[in-house]
Amino acid sequence: MFLMYDLIEKKKHSYPLTDEEIRYIIKNYTNSKIPDYQMSAFLMAIWFNKLTNKEVYALTDAMVSSGNILDLSNISGITADKHSTGGVGDKISLILLPIMASLGIKMAKMSGHGLGHTGGTIDKLESIHGFNTQIDNNTFLKNLENIGMVIASQSFNLAPADKKIYALRDVTATVDDIPLIASSIMSKKIASGADNIILDVKCGNGGFMKDYSSAVQLAKLMVDIGKNAGKNTLAVITDMNVPLGKAIGNALEILEAVSCLKGNMPHDIKQVVFTLGAQILILAKFAANESIACKMMEKAIISENAYNKFLNFIDAQDGDITQIKDVTLLPKAGIVKNVYAPSNGYIASYDCTLVGIASLTAGAGRQKKEDNIDYGAGIYLNKSYGEYTNRNDIIAKVYSSDVFKAQEAAFMMQNAVFISEQKPPDRNMIKGIIN
Repeated sequence: MFLMYDLIEKKKHSYPLTDEEIRYIIKNYTNSKIPDYQMSAFLMAIWFNKLTNKEVYALTDAMVSSGNILDLSNISGITADKHSTGGVGDKISLILLPIMASLGIKMAKMSGHGLGHTGGTIDKLESIHGFNTQIDNNTFLKNLENIGMVIASQSFNLAPADKKIYALRDVTATVDDIPLIASSIMSKKIASGADNIILDVKCGNGGFMKDYSSAVQLAKLMVDIGKNAGKNTLAVITDMNVPLGKAIGNALEILEAVSCLKGNMPHDIKQVVFTLGAQILILAKFAANESIACKMMEKAIISENAYNKFLNFIDAQDGDITQIKDVTLLPKAGIVKNVYAPSNGYIASYDCTLVGIASLTAGAGRQKKEDNIDYGAGIYLNKSYGEYTNRNDIIAKVYSSDVFKAQEAAFMMQNAVFISEQKPPDRNMIKGIIN
């Protein structure tokens, strides 16, 4: 029998906790036997004194064991899961998963709603009329087996300890701790059951990890956690200093994802999709090297197998596929506000965070969990990084259902862009691979 007071005191003085002590804390906090005020003190002690890798493994395992573990053992073939740490214009899952599924990899993904300036995959999919993210366990497994991919809301009582602890971290200024971030992400990924886990760790002013060294630290720790749990795990560190692609917002990003699956893929998106996809195919032993993997993905797109797989996926989760076949039927906000170039030159940068906030302001995101989303709202970049513009050219469009929100978002976009006389260097989206 342990006393929470003693465990807080122990961590306050930087002494490592045993696996049993960590299991005790997680079990009893999840069951409400440890009060929030004591857990808050414990989290702050962790923030200041950090966890050892051994403690992180024990914490992750305890959170995985706090709820159900999705059993994918009866799914034929190779199962994989992909996670992104979140960014602006990040529609990679909507493009990558259909490509992988069309090549025979079973992609099982639990996603969340967006909060703040980064969008959520679930919000994007819910902009499609009728699309159901709240599917039950049997439907999840049936669709994974028959379609080859499924994206659902985080449910099935997976890692409930993490959900409760994250809510407390959010109000106690302990979110930005790398061991806690790593164990939070990986507890859900491990509980989701896939054998192979690929992690897209965003790095830059629009991502959670602002600098490369922090991104590497997080990526390495998550890969170590995955391997300790017996999962084939790999992380790719990708650039998030400029929005991904041209669309930021829910229906706008669905539209761009469909365009990508039809072969019209912007260079930055292609770098990320093809690098992540190649690593999955190599992990699964479907391809011997990146060159072969990329050829496989090109073929999946040219043949429209990936696009058709996306249609099958939308249909299987009750989405209206006529909106995919004719993207003009997707939600579109009625007010459009143009953003004009202040001078001649090249788009040298967009303040990625400010672009995300502008999209949120237009109505595409939520500041609080209970906020409603305008699925047709968002930002479209007519001119993206490295492109030349003349003064007064339209460089972006703001979509909103509220004229005042549109004006405010357009003002933000005007301040988010930096134009240079010199063409900026080519953007390298891939900063590193951790395996």
